[in-house]
Formats: sequence, C-alpha cells, structure tokens
Amino acid sequence: MRLTVLGCGTSTGVPVIGCSCPVCRSTDPRDRRLRTSLLIEEGSRRLVIDSGPDFRAQALRQALDTVDGVLYTHGHADHVLGLDDLRPLSFRRGIDIWAEKNVLEQLNRMFPYAFVPGDGMNSRPKLREHVIQEGERFEASGFEILPLRVVHGKDSILGFRVGRAAWITDCNEIPQVSQDLLKGLDVLFLDGLQERSHPTHFNFEQAVVMAQKLGAGQTYLIHIGHEIRYKDLLKRLPAGIEPAWDGLTWEDKKAKKNRL
Repeated sequence: MRLTVLGCGTSTGVPVIGCSCPVCRSTDPRDRRLRTSLLIEEGSRRLVIDSGPDFRAQALRQALDTVDGVLYTHGHADHVLGLDDLRPLSFRRGIDIWAEKNVLEQLNRMFPYAFVPGDGMNSRPKLREHVIQEGERFEASGFEILPLRVVHGKDSILGFRVGRAAWITDCNEIPQVSQDLLKGLDVLFLDGLQERSHPTHFNFEQAVVMAQKLGAGQTYLIHIGHEIRYKDLLKRLPAGIEPAWDGLTWEDKKAKKNRL
C-alpha cells in the first residue's frame, strides 16, 4: 500500500489569496499547500479521501487516470467541492463514494445533478453512494476501512484507519474509543493547523500531545495554515513528528520526497 498526500493545507490553501506573508511568498515547494486530501494505492486499486476544490490540480499533478472510490470525512467545502471533477474519471466504470448518511444528503443538495438515477450524460459524474457508520468496518475497492469518530468543533466527523495507517483531519478532540482504535499504527496523518488555539482544530502543541499519546511509528501534521514555514515547523517538532507536504509518499514505512 502506498499513501500520497495530495494536499496538506487548510481551507484557504497556501498561499492564501491576497496574502503577502513570508509563508505565502515562500519559494519552498513544501510551503505550497493545496486543500487536504489523500491518495491510497495498491496495485491498480486507488482510493481518495476527500475531493476538495483543488482535486483537479492534484489529479493532474499525480497523473491519475483511474479512481475506484472516494471516502468523505465530512461535508465542508474544502473537502467536497471537487466532486464534479470526478467526472472524467467516472465515465468508463463509475466511482463509488462512501460517507455518513448526513454527508451524502448534503452532497445531494450541493450537486443534485450528480445523483439523478440512470446512466445520464457526460455532463455529470457517475457515482454510486454507500452509507457508512462510525466503528463499522467495510471494504472499499479491496481495502478494509475503519471509520472513526472525531470532533471538529460543534461537528462530529469521521477519520479513517486503513491497515496500520490512519488519516485524521479537521479535529480538536479524539474520543477515547477512537484513540483506542488508533493504537499500533505505522503512520498517522493528524490535524495540526497553527500555533494559536483554535475552536475546531488541534494547534501544533495539541497535535504533538495527541500524537505522542497514540504512539504511531511516524506522525505527519496535515491541514496546516500559513503561519509557519515547513522548515521552521520541522525544527520545532519532536522526533517522529513532522509536517506533511504536498506529494509526500509513504510506502514500506518510508517517506519519499518525490515532489521536491
């Protein structure tokens, strides 16, 4: 199994429109952060976690020609607005999407044309909906997926464990039952937004505390804002915890800097 970070940025992406801070003006490619998303691959099988507004650019950069399915953590704009860009990947055999019932209902309201029964035309993606629930394992394109409950401010959303890897975005609390299910990981991708406290996301300090509590072999922070450059954040983090970057690939317990 190979995991590739399609994007590790916060809801605005980095650079932020209209911002001239040092991070947004940085020439380091690790400081350019598209909206948060993950690609899971094994052989010819491919799953994506969340299709945000940068999905088209991410798919082109990654040279994706097929995607079997998409797992959705929640229905916020920065995680779902690329749903329409699934169209060209869905024409031949369709794409399965997995989400909680309330998220699928939201997607139907946001993209009503995409969920009309029948084959339809090339003007809409061909999607097959699957309802999932917290704690109930399911198979997606040959991968065994465990959805986990995490808290995102006033919202209750999902993270996902796939084998000995887990993707936990957009959270400021992980319930104990989910923490127990996140033990024994080789790699954890965990929300770490910024230095200051935030009502719906872990800040860096909180993310480090949670990462050390969960004890994954390696933790990468995701959903990162524009307050700090990659190289400066890297220096501040303890061993075994690093900032993610767009294009980071995890395979055989090693991170490959194949996009730098």
